[in-house]
Amino acid sequence: MNIAKKLATIGATAGLALVLGSPLAQAGDHAMSFFVTSVGIGDGGNLGGVAGGDAHCNKLAEAAGSKGKTWRAYLSTQVTEGRGKAARDRIGKGPWYNARGDLIASDLDQLHLNPNLVKRTAVDENGKQVNGRGDKPNRHDILTGSKDDGTAFFPWEKGDHTCSNWTSNADGKGNASLGHHDRHGGGNTSWNAAHHSRGCSQANLTQTGGAGLLYCFAAD
Repeated sequence: MNIAKKLATIGATAGLALVLGSPLAQAGDHAMSFFVTSVGIGDGGNLGGVAGGDAHCNKLAEAAGSKGKTWRAYLSTQVTEGRGKAARDRIGKGPWYNARGDLIASDLDQLHLNPNLVKRTAVDENGKQVNGRGDKPNRHDILTGSKDDGTAFFPWEKGDHTCSNWTSNADGKGNASLGHHDRHGGGNTSWNAAHHSRGCSQANLTQTGGAGLLYCFAAD
């Protein structure tokens, strides 16, 4: 092989490596198993219970072309005695990838300690960016009802943080624990437990920078 052909071969190989290493090339390597919902249910904290949140995730995922997966909303519950169901116990074991093929987390430990979750990667079921801090309107508040380790609140931990287990849109009786999908906002950088909402109505969710959006994970 002469020098010209050798250089051409090396250049082509390097170019292929660059292409294969690009996000666009990797997007098709892994099926979507995580997304932020593009829309909320629209009734504040009343999702129709956890089952309603799950159904919303499944509906959006299937409309986006996902098949053969069981989708779960990242939502915890509360009970009057003991501890409710933890969001982390509902979503499988991972790994989870977004609609662009980016790895979000390899397992539950990484998800709750050091996930690849920022505005760029926390996209919706169609791979589109979700509004965050600085956008109009800001929609970075995500309903979770969870503590930062993904567990449920105890009854004595300052009231109800699940909008009556996701069946209420009333204000003054409870609120929702919220995460920030963009990991920004007033020092509240937690993706799943940044702060609590002012109430459970759609209006109150909107006022603090939310739209009743959910995190959805493929549990299988």
